[in-house]
Amino acid sequence: MLGPLVIAALALGVIGWALISDVVRRTNDRVLGGALGAIAETVQVERGDVTLDLPPAAFGMLENSERDNVYYRIAVGNELLTGYADLPAPDLASLSTEEPRFRYAEYRGQRIRIGEVRRDLPRVQAPVVVQVAETLDNRNALRQRLMTALLLGEVVLVGFALALIRPALGWSLRPLAELRAAIEARDTRAAPDLSPLRTGPLPAELQPLSRSFDRLLTRLDDATSAMRRFTADASHQMRTPLSVLKVQVALARRGSDEALQEIDEATDRLERLLTQLLTLARADEAGTLPPLEQVDLVEVSRRAISRRIRQAIEADVELLLDSEENSQFPGPEFQVLGHRSLVYEMLSNLVDNAIRYNRPGGKVTIALRKDEAGTHLIVSDDGPGIPAGQREQAMARFARLQGENGPSGSGLGLAIVQSSAERLGARLVLEDAGPGLRVTVTFGQVG
Repeated sequence: MLGPLVIAALALGVIGWALISDVVRRTNDRVLGGALGAIAETVQVERGDVTLDLPPAAFGMLENSERDNVYYRIAVGNELLTGYADLPAPDLASLSTEEPRFRYAEYRGQRIRIGEVRRDLPRVQAPVVVQVAETLDNRNALRQRLMTALLLGEVVLVGFALALIRPALGWSLRPLAELRAAIEARDTRAAPDLSPLRTGPLPAELQPLSRSFDRLLTRLDDATSAMRRFTADASHQMRTPLSVLKVQVALARRGSDEALQEIDEATDRLERLLTQLLTLARADEAGTLPPLEQVDLVEVSRRAISRRIRQAIEADVELLLDSEENSQFPGPEFQVLGHRSLVYEMLSNLVDNAIRYNRPGGKVTIALRKDEAGTHLIVSDDGPGIPAGQREQAMARFARLQGENGPSGSGLGLAIVQSSAERLGARLVLEDAGPGLRVTVTFGQVG
């Protein structure tokens, strides 16, 4: 802070020097002009001759403590009437009548200030020029005293400011030091403390920083809590198929034929659980997604059907694709902006749920529609559906509304769909299909 302070003091000194010089010049010129006017008023014409009476008071005005030399000259045209003949004469053509003029000049090795005025008298052909001059010692001394006082005041002001800068900065930065101490105090704790900071009242300048840091801690706490819940739920869900595997492996060693079938089914359940966990982790990933691309819902739907067709045959469920075009909304055939992998995993899980919770001989229909609201991906089934009061709960992770009595699964299907829809900016709606459940994912229009 010292540099800007010194620069400001220098700028103030330059401005002060200019103002002081102007004030000193104007003040002394006023005195010099008063003496000039007093002498010029005594110039008269008597019997055709120019006469004057030099008043002592006129020269008394110019007396000062510096004892400046005073010179004067009264001339009629170029003819000297009285005074110092070698005092620098003015240019008569440029000198206005009755209007005093001031200028600097060199005289007898000294710099002087001259006040001069021209008078045109009746019956006198040549103009009368009155000049009064003085040296500049008093002006320079007065300017020096004023500048010394100004510089002394600046030095005192800068010194006083420097003496106060350190305690002032320490006092003003104390809230920042308290904020830093509150953050550093959490490094000593074994478990991370992600609760909002408690620093007491903060100045207005630090409140946005504190709020931003608290928001960051909140997001980090939410992410950490979600990770802890995810890890706990995943370990709980994986414990069951692993326990089954251990038991069936022990039975297989004793020669049980049924044990191998149970091992195969438990392995399938474990594989499906791990696949869904990885899919959910990718859908929840906090990193930046790649640029959006055009995704053809018809092509993705056919691929999802190919993946689930064997599962549908084993469950005695018919898979249908309905992609009826609407002539009121022409354009690319069901093209949406998104990420193909997320759309595919979302649709695959919807079809998987629709098959698992369907009835034998039922249908699973993938319908594609387009209207002014956007492009709709609709998956409906003929199963028991989900009551309206339980639909929010059904989208929670590891939620199984029918418990152990229902179809096998991990309870992650709808959670994956919801997370993927949020990442794609799509809207997810669960409705009653009468019978069954209808799940609609709405994408915005392309472009």
